[in-house]
Amino acid sequence: MEKRIMIVDDDPDILITFREVFEHEGYDVYTVDSGIDCIKEIENGFKGVILMDIMMPFMDGLDTIKEIMKKGLEKNVIISIITAKGSPDKDKIKGLDPYIIDYITKPIEVKELVCNVKKCLNFKKI
Repeated sequence: MEKRIMIVDDDPDILITFREVFEHEGYDVYTVDSGIDCIKEIENGFKGVILMDIMMPFMDGLDTIKEIMKKGLEKNVIISIITAKGSPDKDKIKGLDPYIIDYITKPIEVKELVCNVKKCLNFKKI
């Protein structure tokens, strides 16, 4: 299986750092700074792991996931939340939890992040 990952975060430093980490691990890396661009990439054929930040302007990560489900685009993606928030707001993720494989809080150790992504790939073959 191809190792593809999309990092969705409005922080350019996160995008650059995560790109370097995952390219070094042999992943084909896509970086986008908004939920809208994430959806466009999936519509254009992206298949793989999505590391989704929750707090973004215009369309936050949870609204992006809702839109992915609404459009039926969830079949070929594995979504893992990455956020600076502590624990998920149960009301906000209600109904989304079957589509979210992992919930990772920042800051995160690089080795832990890579292990989490490998775990996601093993969880669901796409």
